[in-house]
Amino acid sequence: MLDIADDLQQWVEQGRDFAVATVVAVGGSAPRQPGAALAVDAEGTAIGSVSGGCVEGAVYELCRQALEGGETVFERFGYSDEDAFAVGLTCGGVIDILVTPVRAADSARPVLAAAVASAASGAAAALARIVTGPPELLGRALIVRPDRTWEGGFGAHPELDRTVAAEAAAFLDAGRTGTLDIGEQGSRCGAPLTVLVESSVPPPRMIVFGAIDFASALVRIGKFLGYHVTVCDARPVFATHIRFPAADEIVVEWPHRYLERTEVDGRTVLCVLTHDAKFDVPLLKLALGLPVAYVGAMGSRRTHLDRNARLREAGVTDLELARLKSPIGLDLGARTPEETALSIAAEIVAARRDGSGVPLTGAHGPLHHDRAPAAMAG
Repeated sequence: MLDIADDLQQWVEQGRDFAVATVVAVGGSAPRQPGAALAVDAEGTAIGSVSGGCVEGAVYELCRQALEGGETVFERFGYSDEDAFAVGLTCGGVIDILVTPVRAADSARPVLAAAVASAASGAAAALARIVTGPPELLGRALIVRPDRTWEGGFGAHPELDRTVAAEAAAFLDAGRTGTLDIGEQGSRCGAPLTVLVESSVPPPRMIVFGAIDFASALVRIGKFLGYHVTVCDARPVFATHIRFPAADEIVVEWPHRYLERTEVDGRTVLCVLTHDAKFDVPLLKLALGLPVAYVGAMGSRRTHLDRNARLREAGVTDLELARLKSPIGLDLGARTPEETALSIAAEIVAARRDGSGVPLTGAHGPLHHDRAPAAMAG
């Protein structure tokens, strides 16, 4: 539900009652990932999506029923070979949905509202809800902050709250959304429970080094993909907000010095478009040793070979060089800045999603490469 937090926050502030359907687990070719949500208010207004259209109507009705009856509902949808007209995913996948009413009188509303507020403001938080287990535990929630503090709970056993909070904190550290199985007493003891943990973390970073015309197009597509985009260049005449109005941040500084002092993580992508040895070598020497998701550098084949030689002379190992995407981007035959930005973005997505970059026409593998948890056993 945190993926539609901006809209839900408005409903919370307006005091609306609503029900929210959240994707818990998927299997096969289901189009949406765990955490995707559809919410319906008391007037029948709907926001969000759980299936890209396949089962939206049925889930909408589940939300209306949950809102009216006040009961949390768990439902599985999948394609039925026996009944081709059954409500299901025509793409052949399986999708598990948790529908939670959020009404003024519900004890879990303050916790859910706090999670929505955190996500809407860009703050990190993890929301844990029980999906399967004793009926009295369904619908309850617990929110965990980055400092490991938490609020809410399930009211069954004190150790259950502590254990779920610790597990949810680990999910939050990794920016993960998914399920975990745990005993009713917070260990392997007691009846088994399945808990959905949704993590809301700030957007991943894209840092573009080199304030050139290609960078302007890359900034725009980076924002479209949901990145927080920074442009860094040592030349103040080029690194300006006028030239890069879509950028979240403009930094005038030597690239490697900025990279030394800024925060990066396992989701950060670094795009080096300077193709100037005095900038590239110290920058890439540092970048290739950092735990980031992607490092790419622009340049011709000749520039690439010369740069690799300079990097080896600077002490960069072959193992580190193997991480470098150079020349940057996929082979799309790109010419213009916009086409080049598209080829770079395509390579970033392929690296993130474990894609091959080959045409889907004629291919026989799965369309989605995410290593998502399998759908829960029914």
